[in-house]
Amino acid sequence: MAVVDVAACDDQTAFAVQALLAGRWATASADRTTRVPGEPGVRLRCYLDVRQELGSQL
Repeated sequence: MAVVDVAACDDQTAFAVQALLAGRWATASADRTTRVPGEPGVRLRCYLDVRQELGSQL
Protein backbone atom coordinates (compact mmCIF):
# COMPACT_ATOMS: atom_id res chain seq x y z
CA MET A 1 0.00 0.00 0.00
CA ALA A 2 1.23 3.50 -0.78
CA VAL A 3 -0.21 6.89 0.03
CA VAL A 4 0.26 9.51 -2.68
CA ASP A 5 -0.21 13.20 -1.96
CA VAL A 6 -0.67 15.25 -5.12
CA ALA A 7 -0.04 19.01 -5.08
CA ALA A 8 -1.37 20.67 -8.23
CA CYS A 9 -2.33 24.07 -9.59
CA ASP A 10 -6.01 23.14 -9.96
CA ASP A 11 -8.59 20.37 -9.50
CA GLN A 12 -8.41 19.26 -13.13
CA THR A 13 -4.67 18.64 -12.93
CA ALA A 14 -4.90 16.81 -9.57
CA PHE A 15 -7.62 14.49 -10.87
CA ALA A 16 -5.66 13.87 -14.09
CA VAL A 17 -2.68 12.67 -12.04
CA GLN A 18 -4.97 10.46 -9.97
CA ALA A 19 -6.45 8.98 -13.17
CA LEU A 20 -2.97 8.14 -14.45
CA LEU A 21 -2.17 6.32 -11.21
CA ALA A 22 -5.55 4.54 -11.25
CA GLY A 23 -4.82 3.36 -14.79
CA ARG A 24 -1.90 1.31 -13.51
CA TRP A 25 -2.68 0.18 -9.95
CA ALA A 26 -5.69 -0.68 -7.84
CA THR A 27 -6.55 2.69 -6.34
CA ALA A 28 -8.84 4.08 -3.67
CA SER A 29 -9.40 7.41 -5.34
CA ALA A 30 -10.43 10.72 -3.82
CA ASP A 31 -13.54 12.55 -4.94
CA ARG A 32 -12.47 16.04 -3.86
CA THR A 33 -9.38 18.17 -3.35
CA THR A 34 -8.45 20.35 -0.40
CA ARG A 35 -7.22 23.94 -0.35
CA VAL A 36 -5.28 25.92 2.23
CA PRO A 37 -6.73 29.43 2.49
CA GLY A 38 -4.32 32.03 1.19
CA GLU A 39 -2.09 29.49 -0.58
CA PRO A 40 -2.19 28.69 -4.30
CA GLY A 41 -3.14 25.27 -5.64
CA VAL A 42 -4.91 22.20 -4.35
CA ARG A 43 -3.98 18.92 -2.69
CA LEU A 44 -5.36 15.45 -3.22
CA ARG A 45 -4.56 12.19 -1.41
CA CYS A 46 -5.08 8.75 -2.91
CA TYR A 47 -4.15 5.24 -1.82
CA LEU A 48 -2.53 2.69 -4.13
CA ASP A 49 -2.09 -1.04 -3.83
CA VAL A 50 1.23 -1.20 -5.69
CA ARG A 51 1.36 -4.98 -5.37
CA GLN A 52 -1.68 -5.35 -7.62
CA GLU A 53 -1.57 -4.03 -11.15
CA LEU A 54 -4.91 -3.58 -12.87
CA GLY A 55 -6.06 -6.73 -14.57
CA SER A 56 -3.94 -9.02 -12.36
CA GLN A 57 -5.24 -11.49 -9.83
CA LEU A 58 -3.61 -11.91 -6.41
